[in-house]
Amino acid sequence: MRRDDVRTGQGRAGPRHGGRGGRARPGAAARNTHDAVTVAASADVVFVASARAGDVLEASASERVRFGRSGIYDVTVRRVPDGDVIAEFRGGSRSRGTRVIGGDAL
Repeated sequence: MRRDDVRTGQGRAGPRHGGRGGRARPGAAARNTHDAVTVAASADVVFVASARAGDVLEASASERVRFGRSGIYDVTVRRVPDGDVIAEFRGGSRSRGTRVIGGDAL
């Protein structure tokens, strides 16, 4: 939920302001999904609309493709309950070649 104390003078919560939506990361969809230590390699964000104080936001992510140790992920952030799109993310990931559980090489 967007917090009331982090909004702009126009009542909007900016992309770098607090609230869970402000902490969403495109690479987060890729982290540790396949028992591989993975880091964000790239990110592109398009802010479609402003979130307002008190908005509840929901993100849904999908893995578009994995190739070698890399992957591409899309994330859509929507306002609940009206479903208006707030932001679109595309993130790239890169596996470090070690497992999350046990730390062994892949």
